[in-house]
Amino acid sequence: MALLASCSLRLPVNSLPVQRVEVNTEARMPARKSQDPHLLIWLIADSYHTGLVVPYDWLLESGFVPPAGFGHPRSVTMSWGNRDAYSAQGFDHPWKVFRVLFTPTDSVMELIPTDWDVAEVIPGQRIWRKLVPRDRGPALAAFLNECSATDDEGQPVVVCASSWGKGVQLESRHRYFIPRVCNVWTVQAIEAVGGEFNPWFALTAGGLIRQAEKPPNNFELIWPGRKHEP
Repeated sequence: MALLASCSLRLPVNSLPVQRVEVNTEARMPARKSQDPHLLIWLIADSYHTGLVVPYDWLLESGFVPPAGFGHPRSVTMSWGNRDAYSAQGFDHPWKVFRVLFTPTDSVMELIPTDWDVAEVIPGQRIWRKLVPRDRGPALAAFLNECSATDDEGQPVVVCASSWGKGVQLESRHRYFIPRVCNVWTVQAIEAVGGEFNPWFALTAGGLIRQAEKPPNNFELIWPGRKHEP
C-alpha cells in the first residue's frame, strides 16, 4: 500500500507534515506601492516540458521559504522533473534512460531568478499569461514549500546550480516516474491558484496547454516562441 501511495499520479503534498521556518519577508521586499487584488503569472512550454513564472515578492509575502542567499529577483521561473534530465550530463548512460522509464527516480524543483521581461529571458519558449487572485498566493506557496526537502533549519536543500540562468535546483520530496511527470507538477501549481485540470489529459505539454487555454483557465498566448536559425 505504501508503494502504491508513493506512485500516485499527483504529488502527495497534502499528506506531508512540513517544518515551517520564519522568513523575514519585510527585509527582503521593497515598500509596496499597491496591493492589487490580481496579478500576472506566466505559463511556459517547449515541446515536452512546462513551467511557471511568478512574481517573487508575491511568493515571499504568501509564505514561500526560499533557499538561503537566493537574492531578490523580480520574478522566478519554476519547474520540476527528473534530476538526471536537469543535470549537465543528462541521460548519458542507457541505465539512466531505463530507470526514468520504468522506475521512480530522484527529482528536483528548479528555481531561477528573472529580472527582465519573460519573453526576453526565455525567447525559445512559448509563453502564456493569466491574471490570478492575489489571495491564492498562500496556497501556491504551501504547494511549493511541500515540494522541497528541507534541512534541520527548515530551509530547502540546494542540490546544484540550475540548468540555465543563475538559479538553483532544490531537492524534491517526491519521486519522478511515468506518468508523474513535470507537467503534473505544473497542473498542481496552477490548481493552487484556482485552475481546473484533468491531470491524466495533461501529461504532455500539448495536453496541458489545451486545457490551460480553455475556460475556466483562460491562459492567453503572448509569445509563440522564437525559432532557432539553422
